[in-house]
Amino acid sequence: MRSIQRRLGLGLFTTALIVGLAFVQIGFWLFENGLRQYLRDSLVAETEGLLVAIVRGPDGLQLDEQRTHPAYERPFSGRYFIIEIGDHRWRSRSLWDSLMPAPPTPGLQAGLADGPGHQQLLTYRADYRRLGQTIAITVAQDYTPLLDQFSRVRWYGIGLGVLALALLLISQRLAVRRALRPLESVRQQVAQLQKGRRAELDATVPEELDALVHQINRLLAHTEENLKRSRVAIGNLGHALKTPLAVLVSLANRAEWEQHPALRSTFLEQLQQIQERLGRDLGRARLAGEALPRTYFVCADELPSLFETLRIVHSSGKNMAWTADGDLRLPWDREDLLELLGNLLDNACKWARQHVHLTMKQTDEGYLIWVDDDGPGIDEDSREQVMARGIRLDEQTAGHGLGLGIVKDIVDNVAGHMALQDSPLGGLRVCVWLPPKAMPAKA
Repeated sequence: MRSIQRRLGLGLFTTALIVGLAFVQIGFWLFENGLRQYLRDSLVAETEGLLVAIVRGPDGLQLDEQRTHPAYERPFSGRYFIIEIGDHRWRSRSLWDSLMPAPPTPGLQAGLADGPGHQQLLTYRADYRRLGQTIAITVAQDYTPLLDQFSRVRWYGIGLGVLALALLLISQRLAVRRALRPLESVRQQVAQLQKGRRAELDATVPEELDALVHQINRLLAHTEENLKRSRVAIGNLGHALKTPLAVLVSLANRAEWEQHPALRSTFLEQLQQIQERLGRDLGRARLAGEALPRTYFVCADELPSLFETLRIVHSSGKNMAWTADGDLRLPWDREDLLELLGNLLDNACKWARQHVHLTMKQTDEGYLIWVDDDGPGIDEDSREQVMARGIRLDEQTAGHGLGLGIVKDIVDNVAGHMALQDSPLGGLRVCVWLPPKAMPAKA
C-alpha cells in the first residue's frame, strides 16, 4: 500500500513540477514579450521625436539639439541614437567615445546589442523620407536594469513555486492517503483473515470496494462449505471401507486357512498393507488444501476443552497442565491440530504415572510443541523403530504405543518434523516443530 502511495505521490509531484515549470517559463516569456512591445512603442516615439528635431539649415538638413531629450546629452545615460542622412551621421553625446553599430534592417531588433559600460541595448531602427532625402534613425535603450529585475523576479518566482509545490505535495499526499484508507482497511482485514482473527470481511466499505469485498466473502463461504463436504465424504469413505477390510481379515483368520499357512500369511500381509496405505492416503486427502482462516487453532479457546475431555476419558486423577505463549494462534487447520494434540496427549495420559505437560511456543523459525510425561519412556535404541512403524493408537503393542500415523501425516503435510527425546519429567518427550506459514507481504 505504501508503494502505491509513493508511486502516486511521485507521479503527481512530477506532473505538478513539469506543469509548474512550463507555466513559469511561459509566463516570463509572455511578460517579457509584452514589455518589449511596450518599449518598442516608446522607441518609435523617440525616433519620431528625433525626426521632428531634424530641420533645414544653411548647409542642408541638421539636428536641432534643443529639441532632443536631455538624456541624450548625458554620457552613458542608457539612451542613445544614431542618425544617418546619406554620408552625414549624428551620434548622441551619451555614447561618448563608444561605438554602437546601426542595425542592418528597420524595426525592433531581436537580440540585444552590446553598449557602453557592459550595457545591453534594446535597439530600434526606423527609415523615413523627408525633404527629398532618406533618413535612418536608430535609437537604443539600456535593457540591463530590466534584466536584473527579471532575474530577481525569477528567483522569487522559483522560491514561491517551490513553496507551492511543497504545499501541493503535502496536500496530495494527504488526499491519496485518505482515498486509499478503505483499501488499507481491507488489506488489514485480509491479514486478520489469514491469522484467524476474523471470519469474513466487513461489508461496510466504499461503493468502489463493495463488489470486491462481497466476492471475497462469498468465496470464503463457498470454500468452507466445500471443505466441510470433503471432510464428511472422506470420513464416510473411511468408515465404508473399514468394515469390508475387517471382514476380510476375519475370513483370513478362519481354520480353513490353516492348511495353507504361506497363502494365509501373504493374504494377511497384503490386507495389512491395503489398510495402512488406504488410511495414510485418506489422511493425506483429508489434509489436502489450505485451511480456512476461521478454522485456525486458538490455544486459549481450544486447549481447556481438550484437556477437560481427556480428564473425563482418563479418570485417574493425573495432573495435566499446559503452557502457551500469550494469545498464541497456530496458522493451521483447527481439526488437524486437535487431532494431533489429542493423539499425543491421549497417548501420554495412558503411559504417564502422574504428570502430563503440554508446552507450545512461537519462535522466528516456527512453532514448537512439546508433550512430556513421567511414564516409563522409550529406550533411545527403540525410538527410530517406533517412529518408522508409525503405529496408530488402536494398534497397541508393548512399550510406548504412539499413534504416529495420523500425527506424522499432519506434520509431514505442513513440512514439519517430529522427534522423541527424554523428558525432564522422567518419561518421554514428543517434540513437534511446525514451520511458520507465509504471512502477507508489507505495502
